[in-house]
Amino acid sequence: MRNNSMMRLVAAGACMLAMSACDWFTDFKSQPSVHTWGEFSKDSGELKSFRGQPAGSVSINGTMLSVYQISNSPMPGTVDSMSSLANPAAADERSLLNGRKYYQINCAVCHGEAGDANGALKALNPAYGFPPSLLTDAAKGRSDGYIWGMMRNGRGLMPSYNRIEEADRWDVVNYLRGLQGKYPVTVGAVGRPGETGDKLPGVTRLGPTVPVKYFHPVITERAGGRKPEAGESKTETKPEIKP
Repeated sequence: MRNNSMMRLVAAGACMLAMSACDWFTDFKSQPSVHTWGEFSKDSGELKSFRGQPAGSVSINGTMLSVYQISNSPMPGTVDSMSSLANPAAADERSLLNGRKYYQINCAVCHGEAGDANGALKALNPAYGFPPSLLTDAAKGRSDGYIWGMMRNGRGLMPSYNRIEEADRWDVVNYLRGLQGKYPVTVGAVGRPGETGDKLPGVTRLGPTVPVKYFHPVITERAGGRKPEAGESKTETKPEIKP
């Protein structure tokens, strides 16, 4: 019986050693993860799901405007082409409150809490000269579709805010119209720093739309994605930490 126990221990040890030498064996700290927001795919230039649906495909929830109709290019003509889009969101209490949450989180830092361009960016660098006020006659004259398209694609120094989903972007447009005097709205953040719950926007309808970047913890170099040549050491490369 003692011999059998020793044999089992030896067999278990050999099995563990064999598994530790396998390329596919890893641990929980070196696993892929889904990032909340991400970048465009470097291969196709379009957003992709972390589950791999085709770039530019339409969600089962539907879409106001797919990339097949109008691209995500931040060019002036592309943004102008969305000027005729009609705002489907009624400027009711729900829409204005939701728009306020998204505006104060994403837009106020540049455009100011009241839309007057007196945001944290101007306080940090008064000589920067941007962004412009959203309370000017020119801004008030822009159509809802144009403003929605600006958030979708970005333009000039303004990056794309496509991370705000389509329906929520219309709520932001409604809230901006409120800041411009069309509707009664409250200026400023909904809650204090650190508050959650109903002080933040609700769940998203689509979820993350960018594939996770997975690197094998042993045989793949994190920087270049190259597998070691035959006979080359399989030393793990530490990931580069970017600010």
